[in-house]
Amino acid sequence: MHDNRVLIEQRLARALTRIQSECHAEHRALDVAIWAPDGEPVPVDEALRAEFRPFRVGDAWGQPWGTAWFRLRGAVPPEWSGQRVEALIDLGFDVTRTGFHAEGLVYGADGQAIKGLNPQTQWVRVGDAVAGGEAVEWYVEAAANPMILGRGADAFRPTPLGDRDTAGDEPLYRLSRAALAVFRPHVWELVHDLEVLGQLAAELDLGDPRGWQIRAAIDRALDAIDADAVSASAAAARAALADVLAAPARASAHHISAVGHAHIDSAWLWPIRETVRKVARTAANVLDLMDTHPEFVYAMSSAQQFAWLKDHHPAIYARVRQKVADGQFLPVGGMWVESDTNMPGGEALARQFAYGKRFFLDEFGVETTEVWLPDSFGYSAALPQLIALSGSRYFLSQKLSWNQTNRFPHHTFAWEGIDGTRIFTHFPPIDTYNSDLSGAQLAHAVRNFADKGASSRSLAPFGYGDGGGGPTREMLARAARLADLDGSPRVAIESPVQFFRQAEVDCPDLPVWSGELYLEKHRGTYTSQLRTKQGNRRCEHLLREAELWCATAVVRAGHAYPYDALDRLWKIVLLQQFHDILPGSSIAWVHREAVANYAAVASELEELIRGALASLGGTADDVVVFNAAPHEHNGVPAMGAGMARDADAGVVSVTTDDAGGFVLDNSLLRVAIDARGLMTSIRDGDREVLAPGAVGNLLQLHPDTPNAWDAWDIDPFYRHRVRELTDGTVTPVPGGVRIDRKFGSSWISQEVTLAPGDRRIDIDTDIGWHEQEKLLKLCFDVDVAADRSAAEVQFGHVMRATHTNTSWDAARFEICAHRWIHVADSGYGVAIVNDSTYGHDVTRRPRNGGGVTTVVRLSLIRAPRHPDPDADQGRHRLRCAVVPGAQTADAIREGYRINLPERRAPGRTVTPLVSVDDDGTIVESVKLADDRSGAVIVRIYEAIGRHSIARVRIAFPFDHAQLVDLLERPMADTEPLRVTDNEITLRLRPFQIVTLRVS
Repeated sequence: MHDNRVLIEQRLARALTRIQSECHAEHRALDVAIWAPDGEPVPVDEALRAEFRPFRVGDAWGQPWGTAWFRLRGAVPPEWSGQRVEALIDLGFDVTRTGFHAEGLVYGADGQAIKGLNPQTQWVRVGDAVAGGEAVEWYVEAAANPMILGRGADAFRPTPLGDRDTAGDEPLYRLSRAALAVFRPHVWELVHDLEVLGQLAAELDLGDPRGWQIRAAIDRALDAIDADAVSASAAAARAALADVLAAPARASAHHISAVGHAHIDSAWLWPIRETVRKVARTAANVLDLMDTHPEFVYAMSSAQQFAWLKDHHPAIYARVRQKVADGQFLPVGGMWVESDTNMPGGEALARQFAYGKRFFLDEFGVETTEVWLPDSFGYSAALPQLIALSGSRYFLSQKLSWNQTNRFPHHTFAWEGIDGTRIFTHFPPIDTYNSDLSGAQLAHAVRNFADKGASSRSLAPFGYGDGGGGPTREMLARAARLADLDGSPRVAIESPVQFFRQAEVDCPDLPVWSGELYLEKHRGTYTSQLRTKQGNRRCEHLLREAELWCATAVVRAGHAYPYDALDRLWKIVLLQQFHDILPGSSIAWVHREAVANYAAVASELEELIRGALASLGGTADDVVVFNAAPHEHNGVPAMGAGMARDADAGVVSVTTDDAGGFVLDNSLLRVAIDARGLMTSIRDGDREVLAPGAVGNLLQLHPDTPNAWDAWDIDPFYRHRVRELTDGTVTPVPGGVRIDRKFGSSWISQEVTLAPGDRRIDIDTDIGWHEQEKLLKLCFDVDVAADRSAAEVQFGHVMRATHTNTSWDAARFEICAHRWIHVADSGYGVAIVNDSTYGHDVTRRPRNGGGVTTVVRLSLIRAPRHPDPDADQGRHRLRCAVVPGAQTADAIREGYRINLPERRAPGRTVTPLVSVDDDGTIVESVKLADDRSGAVIVRIYEAIGRHSIARVRIAFPFDHAQLVDLLERPMADTEPLRVTDNEITLRLRPFQIVTLRVS
């Protein structure tokens, strides 16, 4: 039996090759001409006016990142009258690399986009029943995108192709085909009958009679095919398959909701400008399929990508709007982009939802309810609350199928965030967001589904993705045959909302996963491309300042609020939080542009801040301190301005010791730094902070050569080798010391300082980085026995084990933190705050004399070589600070302070618009309402992780205050706010986010 099965499978494979070649017949060459503009892409109207030169099939075209326009002309032969005719255009495609190399967009002679071209969609419809003799003319905008991702062992080989400046000018492709042909639908249908049945039979157990019935039918169908007259014998072959194709699915069959989809990375192995074109090509393909398949629905996330269509391809966008109204083209996700969720700050994630959902409401009248993040590199435990506050109900993820160590235990579950909010979540068991609906993938989804006892339903996003392309007519043909077929799961093309609503009914008692959805892979994304991460961090905080001071200036001085500028600047920052930009996993071109964009955004925000501060009054002789942080400091109110008073503690002494080291003392802390530049003691009163015999400020250099995915991954074996950087010179500076080191081809200069009256040690690090495939860590071995660390995430913090008791604990060997990380035992804590670092690791070490200490390390910089071979090369400056004796509230305060330095400017005392009486209740943002009504929006959260009562004082006249969601809409089912003498009393649960609208 087994040999017979193999024989039939081999026969089928050979026959399919022959039959597929007969789907198109009677080819007629098209006349081809080419025009290749210099520089960046040009509009279609310019191409239509261009001077084209003759070009032949087989000729080379396309320097890397260049664009060629092909003009194709011809006439339908008269003898083809009444037949279906298509043009076949092959730009030099590799059918295994859809979305990763050459692509095209076909325009008519009138300049209207028709459809995209890619390796899996090489055809353009001429007519279903041509008259014969028709003249045809098309213009193809062909993109010569290089293949950055290689194959096999060469997949991650460093390449200069990732930037136009280094990619060279040798043509990459050869035009392989440009012809008209007769399309034979009945032969094409036979191909899919055979393919679907063959794939299904291959997945059925040998003991299942259904598989043998299918094989026997396939054998009969192949017997019916005349190799010399495939078209004429196709009907007989299809008849031999009719009975097995008509057998209905079993009552217990799994139900798969197939959702048309094309995951399009907003930047990755291509620049943003190319993504704009990828979106247009994919949308044109999808619209074409919708015209011929009314049952087809397609889900597209990312409001930014819709906005690109609106701005750059208004004709395509108009068709999209109509298909949205018809219910076929489905906006999903409710975010501006499919962002990373580990590193964006809390307010930025809130704006991802606000900007995304508002775009869909304004443009289409659609309230999206599902958050769609299939490819982001892990998911913050703050997300469930933000999803709920945006008005969404569901969450879809896929990336956890990439886990290296632990298999995630659920596919349909309730995800509980740090505040207790639960969101209905689905993780498609098909283990891809680019399904082609093959038999192997569908069978895997059924076998893999972890919640069989509770549900018989899952979702499958289908369509070519990453680089776009989307669903094909071949996929729709498979779906039609698999709708109700014995031996297969039932496949229904449905919207995500249809799936989620039915899944909710099927699963009333969901299992619960509490806390972050940590991806056990791609841990290097917390550190790669430092300049990009620093640009994001700085711009997030400048946006806070600009909104705060502009809103304050409006209320206090009648200043004009810069609505349009802030809207535009926020959108730039939100775009660059896409999950291959902010994580540092894109080509050099992308990061070069990102750094330039951040610099321009920062410059404009600084100008907005200066204008707001100037409008608040004062004279050149009256210099005050503006404090944008949410905590009072040195006599200056939080989010206000006042005269700075001298610190009570006086001066900082810097003295030498007998061994050539230095001692820093500000009467609160005493820090000993030896001749190597290492901290050998941190005295906080009677408490020694560093572990016995251990040091702080130790720079450690590791080899960093992951097995794959260079910019993405840090593999655990990097710890097997380490070089401690202890050679250098130490010299005194005001308030501290300067430490200079050289190693390899690089140098580091650090200033370690104390300030009067401050209970923290500042470390300012200047790096000239010229290493490759190295990871630089900054280490502190502190004398606390912490079994877990606290790391800031958006609107709160998460606790993670410092031990490796379980495989889940061990897999978190690199973790993400925002502005601070904190370790403590029952009696004492230490925080380390930073202005640009996200990657950390926290471990336990046996203590000399017994017990354990806690080792906290910051990942300062990496040097991966793919996809950007020069990643992170050059000069960088970053800051961190050690806060001895810190409780959680201290870590929060100092984390804000290091990222929101005070400003000194001419002015006068400014009373804050908003103040809170509880240090653990944080005002995250103060701004004017997006509806331009003049109302003030205040976002507040409980940051400690406790139940609290906070009194919020509004220091300006107001008539009305209410709770609103992230889109600034009134919240339903909430108690009226208690307002007494301009004070609002809030009862907050741990990590709760509250948004107030004060009119």
